[in-house]
Amino acid sequence: MLAGIYEHSPWIAEAAIGARPAQGYASLAALKRALVEVVQAAPRERQMALICAHPELAGKAMQADALTAESTNEQNKAGLTACTPEELQRIQQLNADYRARFGFPFILAVRGPRGDGLSKAQILATFERRLANHPDFEFDEALRNIHRIAELRLNDRFGYTPAQGNAAWDWLEQLAQFSEPPYAERGELTVTYLSEAHRACAQRLSHWMRESGFDDVSIDAVGNVVGRYRPAQDGAPYLLTGSHYDTVPNGGKYDGRLGIVVAMQAVARLAHAGRRLPFGIELVAFAEEEGQRFPATFIGSSPLAGRFDPAWLELRDAQGISLREAIQGAGLSVSGIAGLARNPADYLGYVEVHIEQGPVLNALGLPLAVVTSINGSLRYVGEVAGRASHAGTTPMAARHDAAAAVAEWMLAIERRALGDGDSVATVGMLEVPNGAVNVIPGRCRFSLDLRAPTDAQRDALASDVFKELERICQRRGVSHTVRETMRAAAAPSAPTWQQRWERAVAALGLPVHRMPSGAGHDAMMLHQILPQAMLFVRGENAGISHNPLESSTSDDIQLAIDAFSTLLEDAVQQPR
Repeated sequence: MLAGIYEHSPWIAEAAIGARPAQGYASLAALKRALVEVVQAAPRERQMALICAHPELAGKAMQADALTAESTNEQNKAGLTACTPEELQRIQQLNADYRARFGFPFILAVRGPRGDGLSKAQILATFERRLANHPDFEFDEALRNIHRIAELRLNDRFGYTPAQGNAAWDWLEQLAQFSEPPYAERGELTVTYLSEAHRACAQRLSHWMRESGFDDVSIDAVGNVVGRYRPAQDGAPYLLTGSHYDTVPNGGKYDGRLGIVVAMQAVARLAHAGRRLPFGIELVAFAEEEGQRFPATFIGSSPLAGRFDPAWLELRDAQGISLREAIQGAGLSVSGIAGLARNPADYLGYVEVHIEQGPVLNALGLPLAVVTSINGSLRYVGEVAGRASHAGTTPMAARHDAAAAVAEWMLAIERRALGDGDSVATVGMLEVPNGAVNVIPGRCRFSLDLRAPTDAQRDALASDVFKELERICQRRGVSHTVRETMRAAAAPSAPTWQQRWERAVAALGLPVHRMPSGAGHDAMMLHQILPQAMLFVRGENAGISHNPLESSTSDDIQLAIDAFSTLLEDAVQQPR
């Protein structure tokens, strides 16, 4: 059954079979993970041999009809066995360039994230993009693609189709057809709050919720799409879930939206079986989370938590339209916002599924992770002031270089955060006003973003880095000013709901990986009134997010749907 799953490398299957538990692997997902772990534990030389065992795309082996049956099927699905002479020449040149740079063949899972084949244009674009990668990264990326190839071959071998994952993946593709100008004309995805594309998304989500079996579907006063699947008994509490459907400019298809479609598929499974649970399920597709149109975030989820600030109604977008005017212009009711606040006594809690938006799961080869906390954050802007002077005539020991002071401080920040568990620190903006090539910088402006799983850890990090800034400035004879621009509290996961996610992941036969969320989510807002916990889903392309390359596979989405369904069953068996 496992012959040919990993190209010309039977040692992988042999090791996984030798290590299998006495009762066998619990699931196909568990078998896939066991095979991945064999490769991860292998020495680099054997990993390199595995990579080199794969044929080049549309290479000599294909032309000589010497591919394995599996490779022939995969390259055929991508159209590589029917290239024009010009396409063949381009691919062969890319193959040569890639091998010259990295020393091994270009490996790509050409059947793609849904398993039905990438287009030749997508393959060529990926080829060209990956030529710019660092060799170590590209080595790991080759292995990741090999595991995806193996996953699809295992699906074929065992007759497995991630049907709900495919359906959810298709929904995300279809939802991405709604974008606003001028991005739509460039094939880019941008959906900002209450734009025409945004309202079209709301209508489509409403339609899908009804199709999925939700009993009541509506669009509320701020544009949230709300679906309710009623409990077995009237008056029973609800489990709240959701995520956002707005995007950043030229963003990805999965950020926020993945959590909406996963929940819809889980409810569709219940509705198809004719099942009602002891609690209802309320899904909210939040209208705004990204803060792209107006200088406010969580416009969608803040009213549910009773945290909507009425002063926001007077905020204006780049065209001078106020939030009040935008809401009224969309046919929504400003007067209804106050009534959106949820009564915590009516709910069991809040759970959210979200694409990871980072590289951790992709690097570990894991499809899912349980979130332990949404990091608390602090943001600052500041400036170091020194003395501008002639770059040629001022001795090094006599300088008061503002930029050098900030540079030294940046390295100190990096060291401090590296030694602090899951804390992160970023100086994202640097500016030397009126800088010149022959002038020692007299001023240097900067931003600072600090995040940590707990507020105490975050505050200790801030205290230490600013003490270090003071020491550096005193030693270098410069001064500094700093202003705090944002403070957000950490949102630790509720133990009961985190444990339910953990049991759901374990039930799939997967190792339970726990990690904090460095990004903010609607769960932060609901955390203020309800116990909450999140599940992360692996992203492809090194987990990139807020980017058109943001992606996930239908297999990983299927696992998230299965985990969500298992969490529901767990809540039935072990109510609050």
